[in-house]
Amino acid sequence: MIYDIVIHNGTVITMNSDLDMINNGVLCIKNDTLAKIELRENDAPLPEGDKIIDAQGGIIMPGLVNTHTHLPMALFRGLADDLPLSKWLNEYIFPAEADHIHPESVKLGALLSGAEMLLSGTTTCCDGYFYEDHVATAVNDIGMRAILGQGVIDFPAPGVPKPENNVNNAIKFIQKWKNISPLITPSIFCHSPYTCSESTLKKAKDAADAKGVLFQIHAAETKDEYVSIQTKYHTTPVKYLDKIGIIDQNTLLVHGVWLDDDDIEIIAERRASVSHNPESNMKLASGIAPVPALLKAGITVGLGTDGCASNNNLDLFSEMDTAAKLHKVNTLDPTVMDAVTVLKMATIEGAKALGLQEIIGSLETGKKADVIVIDTRKPHLVPVYNPVSHIVYAAQGSDVRDVIVNGKVLLKNRKPLTVDMEDILGKVADIALHIKCKN
Repeated sequence: MIYDIVIHNGTVITMNSDLDMINNGVLCIKNDTLAKIELRENDAPLPEGDKIIDAQGGIIMPGLVNTHTHLPMALFRGLADDLPLSKWLNEYIFPAEADHIHPESVKLGALLSGAEMLLSGTTTCCDGYFYEDHVATAVNDIGMRAILGQGVIDFPAPGVPKPENNVNNAIKFIQKWKNISPLITPSIFCHSPYTCSESTLKKAKDAADAKGVLFQIHAAETKDEYVSIQTKYHTTPVKYLDKIGIIDQNTLLVHGVWLDDDDIEIIAERRASVSHNPESNMKLASGIAPVPALLKAGITVGLGTDGCASNNNLDLFSEMDTAAKLHKVNTLDPTVMDAVTVLKMATIEGAKALGLQEIIGSLETGKKADVIVIDTRKPHLVPVYNPVSHIVYAAQGSDVRDVIVNGKVLLKNRKPLTVDMEDILGKVADIALHIKCKN
């Protein structure tokens, strides 16, 4: 057989159930699928391929999975920093969105974020925002894989000036994108239990269930949210959401910082997943999510960056390093959140959190060909004793050399092949001038 792509001369980190590592591995791609993964014995001839990629002794691994972000918010990177969430959101972000978010800017912001993720090894993301149809167009144009949630909130929002139309607008988005692209999976994103009424939450969840799509929601993110829900409903955010039927195996709870033992038990029993966003939580001083306890309870936890307005980057390598170290210092236990655990959160467990574990998240024959190559010929990556440790504690997004999604090369030798970087950067600079002048 002549394969479409053959990658060789690298250490293959499979992230399969046995966590197999193959030194001097060979990975073969046919169409959009991983067709063969094996050890290359001595100087055995390479399989025939239309494209041959020499990893040059680097690391060949699954593309990273970002389980929570807001792609268009890259336009607000650094606009308002060092503020508490409520002030940051209400006094800066919401007004900026009202003034500057429209279909063209949303697509531009999504293109910018997509390029940033591509250059740092993320091949799949889970997004939630407004004008999500234009986010979908941008992500699809780049060729990345994504779960994309149309935003639902009980206030006038970009593209949805009448809140009473919020859920219907999300349903229309799902209907449009359900079968357009194999790379795009539509979803519904309810902002939070304090910005969406009980009626809206139920209606949105019912719609997500009826359409068979993921339901995303910020939950138990801050102390203010916790106090607000306690005051209004005399219970925790998770117990409130569970009481009204929101939490199940098709629910992604984002942040999950302010959780008690009973909340964790509920999440585990309902088989919901959690997206952990440590850098955003730290920057906004939201708190530290009890991730070790979530994992101990058997809950699927993926890793997310959040949006660039509160992080301020989309580099999952940085997020892995932070996640591992944050929980070690918080628990005073250096064995907590070891490198393997954290890498799983950024790959196979992230895929599982999004319901995509059967097609991505690990390098196994029959799965979709979402693959990245890390260049390890750099001072900060030499010597290599443990490749997994290197990925979590030493590697950076800028070390990613090649990216393949669904069998298509999107990044070659650090050069994006599906986006015009100069055009994007020029247009972002122009819109940033308008944002700066207005704010």
